[in-house]
Amino acid sequence: MIDLVLKKLVPEQIADIRLAASKMSGFQRREFTAEMSSKYCGANARLTEKIFCWSRTTVSTGLGEKRTGIVCIGSQASCCGNKPWEVKHPEIADFLRKIAEYESQQDPTFQSPIAFTRLTAKSALNALKEAGFNDSDLPSPSSMAEILNRLGYRLRKVVKAKPLKKIKETDAIFDNIKKKTRRPKILMSILLD
Repeated sequence: MIDLVLKKLVPEQIADIRLAASKMSGFQRREFTAEMSSKYCGANARLTEKIFCWSRTTVSTGLGEKRTGIVCIGSQASCCGNKPWEVKHPEIADFLRKIAEYESQQDPTFQSPIAFTRLTAKSALNALKEAGFNDSDLPSPSSMAEILNRLGYRLRKVVKAKPLKKIKETDAIFDNIKKKTRRPKILMSILLD
């Protein structure tokens, strides 16, 4: 049976079909593998596995979907991945927000909505420990810094607003203002005499 398939397909075509399947995921990939299995391998999942190096479980699932018309729904999104610390410990995260909000300050130039905080990751951890939260529930200092950044607080020194740099025209403007303010005084003294 393998010889029949290899007579139909040259190695370059097999490589192209494998490449096409690797660019797909989920239902599309299962549908494609089932179609190629039906076309070249007689809908045989084991033979398809040998020729195209695809998982025969995936191919047989695709063949079943093709046969019945029912699409299998995967639960990868709900079961996979590590949830963020804030989701795992919402009470601690709320308390952390209160601490950070108390220590934060708006950007003095008002050019960004980011709140800068004097709070360091270490001091945030100390405050949470003093509040009575378990050490096992608290993250490391580097993770705490990332958590504060995710919550919208930037760990930077808070700099007070600095005046704009003085330019040459500034002196000329102030000299002109001084001259204008002196003239009325001179006129007033002439009128009073």
